[in-house]
Amino acid sequence: MAAPLLSFHKEILEKIHDPSTSDLLILARGLGLRRIICTLLKIYDSPQSLVLLVNATPEEEAAIGEELGIMGCRKPGLRVVGYELGKRERQDLYKKGGLISVTSRILVVDMLQSDIPIELITGIIVLHGERVTALALEAFIVRLYRERNTSGFLKAFSDQPEYITSGLSPLKNIMKELQLRTVHIYPRFHEEIKANLENRRADVIELYQHLTEPMEAIHHAIVQCMTTTLSELKRSNTSLDLDDLTVESAYFRSFDVVVRRQLDPVWHKVGPKTKQLVSDLATLRRLLTYLLTYDALAFHAYLETLVSSNTTTTTGAARQNQSPWMLTDAANIIFQTAKRRCYTLSKKSADRPSAVTDLVDDEDAWDALDAVEGRVKQPTASSQKPWVPDGMDPVLEELPKWDLLADVLQEIEEEILRQESLSAYSRGSNIVLVMTSSPRSSALVSEFLSEMEADAPKGRRGRKMMETKLRRYLYWKGKLANQKRDGKNQALPQLDRRGPQASSSNALDNSTGLSEALKKKDKERQARNANRRRVRGGAPSSSVTTSQLDADFDTQYGLLPPQQTVVVRAYSDDTDDQILAEMQPKFIVMFEPSLEFVRRIEVYRNSNPGLGVRVYFMVYQLSCEEHKYLAGLRREKESFERLIKERGSMLLPIFEDKRLGSKTGEHIIKTISSRLAGGRKELSAQTSQVIVDMREFRSTLPSLLHASGLLVIPATLTVGDYILTPDICVERKSIPDLISSFNSGRLYTQCELMSVHYKQPILLIEFEENKSFSLETVSESTKPYAKPAGKYPPKKSSGPSESERGPPSIQSKLVLLTLHFPRVRIIWSSSPYATTDIFNDLKANNFEPDPTRAIAIGAEEDPEAGAGVNAAAEELLRCLPGITAKNVKYVTGKVGSVRQLCELSREEVQGILGVEPGNLCWDFMHRGERKQ
Repeated sequence: MAAPLLSFHKEILEKIHDPSTSDLLILARGLGLRRIICTLLKIYDSPQSLVLLVNATPEEEAAIGEELGIMGCRKPGLRVVGYELGKRERQDLYKKGGLISVTSRILVVDMLQSDIPIELITGIIVLHGERVTALALEAFIVRLYRERNTSGFLKAFSDQPEYITSGLSPLKNIMKELQLRTVHIYPRFHEEIKANLENRRADVIELYQHLTEPMEAIHHAIVQCMTTTLSELKRSNTSLDLDDLTVESAYFRSFDVVVRRQLDPVWHKVGPKTKQLVSDLATLRRLLTYLLTYDALAFHAYLETLVSSNTTTTTGAARQNQSPWMLTDAANIIFQTAKRRCYTLSKKSADRPSAVTDLVDDEDAWDALDAVEGRVKQPTASSQKPWVPDGMDPVLEELPKWDLLADVLQEIEEEILRQESLSAYSRGSNIVLVMTSSPRSSALVSEFLSEMEADAPKGRRGRKMMETKLRRYLYWKGKLANQKRDGKNQALPQLDRRGPQASSSNALDNSTGLSEALKKKDKERQARNANRRRVRGGAPSSSVTTSQLDADFDTQYGLLPPQQTVVVRAYSDDTDDQILAEMQPKFIVMFEPSLEFVRRIEVYRNSNPGLGVRVYFMVYQLSCEEHKYLAGLRREKESFERLIKERGSMLLPIFEDKRLGSKTGEHIIKTISSRLAGGRKELSAQTSQVIVDMREFRSTLPSLLHASGLLVIPATLTVGDYILTPDICVERKSIPDLISSFNSGRLYTQCELMSVHYKQPILLIEFEENKSFSLETVSESTKPYAKPAGKYPPKKSSGPSESERGPPSIQSKLVLLTLHFPRVRIIWSSSPYATTDIFNDLKANNFEPDPTRAIAIGAEEDPEAGAGVNAAAEELLRCLPGITAKNVKYVTGKVGSVRQLCELSREEVQGILGVEPGNLCWDFMHRGERKQ
């Protein structure tokens, strides 16, 4: 069912639904942004209109399409344009009109190639407007859109105000790139939203849970390690302004990005120690989260992997740059306390890794025997499992929220029984919805609820589950010990979630003495669990045998009545609104705090009059969980206040008409002729253009070239990435791409092809703006120069020793490249903006390139001839060294068959592929003859 609209939703739609206006809407998270977008799409849905949805993720496309189907937009509804659709299919789809979601890269190419009728586009809806910058493809789309269509609308949406607060006038910059003049800002404290959501408030019960003493000690120690690491980072980089970086800001994932952005200008100068500190901050931030969401054994195992990876590398060698925080006293508290949460060692335990795998846990058999003989076994702390190593006393501390959750579910069950006894009709279902922060946390909660012992005392209700996890942990440690004993330098084995359970279950099935007792115990458990609420998504109880599952399928796998169902889910995006609308739960447990979901509950409560909703809000008191929740609330409020202030003082941008017919003056001056009165400027009707390879649209350069006034022509080029003039071909490389191209030898082939087909081949090496770099690895300290001892000078060496020799550096490879291809020019560019200026300078006083000729260079004369006929032959050719996807068409145009290629001489193959690729290909094909 579709959720109804609230009054503030209708007010927003009244302001933005007009197709004659273009707007930017910034809404607080959790207030139903997707509901507004889907309603807007439903209004615009018509075969006579073409509305494009841009910048949506695949998950958002699926969710929006599903919600539109619920609203009634099914024929055809929202259609998705992806890479699997060919050019002809996309053209036909655009002509049919309706609602279409398309990726930004495909839409840019289709616009440039006129595959989509831009003048017939009714409007464009842009999601995640906060990401639109001058370098984004969405800004490129808007410019192409407005060049040929000034009557269509453009609606942009965002629910991330925190991303629109960095830099000078960030809101103005976004509106400039989207070419918008109107912005609507709706925070949670907006008067209309506040009045609407406070009409009907949910019954919220806040439950503040204290951490256990060991967890509190670990928490304080982690914060201390973060403080020390941050201080060391600031001390190592005194020239940077890092005062805004605090431990409180380190609670958020964006902290890692902020730190890296601050260090980007000097990232090439910092050594491994500083880079290790930045990595350690991210690790410590994760530890704070894992402490509150992982069980004690999983947290301890993760710490063990950190220690192991900090001391040795993947190859088994000693690690050179270790994490400084691991050498502090606070780190010792973390490791030792985390271990004591799991177990204590009263004496040195015997090393029995092999026995861990083969031991059988027959504790269930003893419990069954006690039940048959009428004995009631009381839980004691001294009971020792037979598979526990000697000297190990399991502690198995449980997360405090587990007991709190069990008590809450018991209270909910009693409330449901009380309401049923009153026989009063009430809206909503009795499904209990438990929300967690992550899928892993959901799986852990589901496992606890499935195996919980309701009659056990507090702190021991999940004892059975924790003992199972301890056994898996011992099994994992046994495998690790076996690897170390065998001397294998391998990666740490995964902590097996099943462990030796398969062997244990088989041994239990084969036991004969207690089989009847086990069966009787299974029946008793089944009867006792019949009245217990079941967890949807949890693992089936291990006490249920296979025969019983086959005999009573509906009982185990059929639909459960709402009053017997507990649904455990992780927080998601606006999909949670639809989940609430479909389930209509009256009882919601927020196992971990979430600002967005609190608002979703408010919207859900006010969208369903007469529905009583009770919310249990759980949070660890005086922990990073509480601090993060409050800090997130404060950051959002401050972000909205800054946006409102900027809107009040912002100068509205003025957009010039950039249509092709309006270009005058310097825009149409093309060349300088020395034959016309001393070189006066000559007018030309041909537009200044640049031919760009299709693969280059992953980068930001084509967008900036278009913004500078050049006509960008996309094409599938075999040679080069950018064709500026009939004689100038440019191969663009970023620093990582340059290194990988040198290592693979691809750059040699590319330079060779450019030298063959163009008079002025250029290698453009471009690095990111505000990110300096170095082609050499910087170490923390260099070895000082030491004068040779002795009276006489050292004897001259004929060359470097074996220890001094190493792989050639990037500089030496560049020197060899220029020596081998003397006509290749290397241009260094500091940013895409600088590259745009360089390209315009190179194009000055030159003729425009021919797209047809540029496409034909290096490819066969007729690319369409025999398309698909020689697919098998082309696939075979691509497997040969020296033949790539770029030159396979050229090869098939030069030789008639694979046999003909094999019969060519070495010189003839080199004439087709180049010297080095030709050698590789010829040697591969004639390897047998060469051996003879």
